[in-house]
Amino acid sequence: MNPAYAQRIDRVIDYLRENLHRPVKLAELARVACFSEFHFHRIFGAVSGETLNSFTNRLRLEKAARLLRYSRQSLTEIALACGFSSSATFSRAFRAGYATSPSEFRKSDGEIKNSKIRKELFDPEEYHLPMSAAEKSAAFPVRLIDLPEREGAYIRVTNTSEQSRVLDAFQTMIEWAKSQHVFSEGILFGMSVDDPHVTPQHLYRYEVCFTAPRAFECREGMSKLKMPAMRYAATRVSGDIRRVATAWDYLIRGWLINSEYEPEHAPGLEIFLDKDHATDWSHFELDLCFPVRKLTSGGTDQWRE
Repeated sequence: MNPAYAQRIDRVIDYLRENLHRPVKLAELARVACFSEFHFHRIFGAVSGETLNSFTNRLRLEKAARLLRYSRQSLTEIALACGFSSSATFSRAFRAGYATSPSEFRKSDGEIKNSKIRKELFDPEEYHLPMSAAEKSAAFPVRLIDLPEREGAYIRVTNTSEQSRVLDAFQTMIEWAKSQHVFSEGILFGMSVDDPHVTPQHLYRYEVCFTAPRAFECREGMSKLKMPAMRYAATRVSGDIRRVATAWDYLIRGWLINSEYEPEHAPGLEIFLDKDHATDWSHFELDLCFPVRKLTSGGTDQWRE
């Protein structure tokens, strides 16, 4: 595939993700991609493997599922934040997608009971360490950090169940950063832009990213990234994949829901502290960062896009 096609569709995906709260017309997306709107549907499907309508609906439902699990917004507020015209329309679409109602999903703490859907989902529980709540709190102390606005490059990887695809992307990013002479001063991190609880494994996306304090040139297969200034709840983890999964679980299900913060609509970050050994997945040295903002009473303020 010509890298220009992937880069243009990456721009569309980023644009859609930032505008899920409103209807986005085909002509608008075609302009973002710099393709003719007469052929954009077909090109998008060829590159992404999904129709534009299916992809957009999936993003809306996955965003809604995250809000149901991690926020205190009402069903109507979530429906509008995800681009649905009403709570009734949202409920019908959610049930069609996950075989359960939004209220039942929230009451079950985000458990999807439909067996067909569950087979397609990543099961993080198998990676969790048998630690008590007190042990997790002691092992993964949480601090708040403010990261400034920054620019960088990213490689988007799909079907991350094939681990080699992610490792290859990290190796490519490291080699590129060294060639640009920014490796030592930059930040290497990964972003999980999907939720493994609600996104099928073959569609799950992971972005390998690098930001640097000075200018650089992207190579083929990369896209540019602009991250806004944001506050994160962060915890440091040293260990294998099971310890990382357990730390993520505690950060969200242990610390967040008992804190005075709620999630921002932005991906979590995995900052690699030992960049030279980022492709050695037998042991990780990471800062796990979850985007947060002050919790508001009733959750009625606007969800930032």
